[in-house]
Amino acid sequence: MELTSLQKKILEYIDYNRMSTTEIADAMHKTGELDPKLQILLPGSRVAGLIHYIPAFNSSNYHVHNYIRSTPKDAVVYIDAVNCDGKAIIGDLIAKYIFSHRQAKGIVVSGLVRDVQQLIKENYPMWTYGRSPIGCINTDTGFDEDYYNKRKQELDGGIIVADDSGVIVIKKDQITQHMLERLEFLGKQEAVWSDCINRLQWDTFDTICLKKYNEIK
Repeated sequence: MELTSLQKKILEYIDYNRMSTTEIADAMHKTGELDPKLQILLPGSRVAGLIHYIPAFNSSNYHVHNYIRSTPKDAVVYIDAVNCDGKAIIGDLIAKYIFSHRQAKGIVVSGLVRDVQQLIKENYPMWTYGRSPIGCINTDTGFDEDYYNKRKQELDGGIIVADDSGVIVIKKDQITQHMLERLEFLGKQEAVWSDCINRLQWDTFDTICLKKYNEIK
């Protein structure tokens, strides 16, 4: 996957500084959560990468099987399940293909997964709604072209960051110089706050609310 200069700079800054989803959400003015229902499968997992968007429609993973074939190396696969009736979208075989054959960094599923014991055994970094032994069928049950085009335009090529706190997305149109500057500002602010509280022994009200460090000459 060929990254633009800004995509590369933002990803490098996030990775080098090990920025959390909490910090990135703060840089985005308390926004950016992909879906509050997403939960980490294996605590301690963390990924940051470009989104490869994949849909699943109407209790079928037919189109998932199709679109995972074009997953770029180092992408984070986002599977968006629509009308899937509580059925697991993927299991061990699809996950193994995505990680081992396509060399993706992580998988996020707005839906359920199965073969969880194997997914955990393999230490796959994944975020899902939960789990079920009942899987989707693998035949074509329809494809909502308008929905797919809208979501792909919105998300594909954006940046996803996921950790124990949840999943944050910097959408494609938000990947700007201003976003990089906001991330850099938050990184510096976190360092100042940490110094004030840990070294100077200030309380959090003086540090975070009153920002008394601005008074220091």
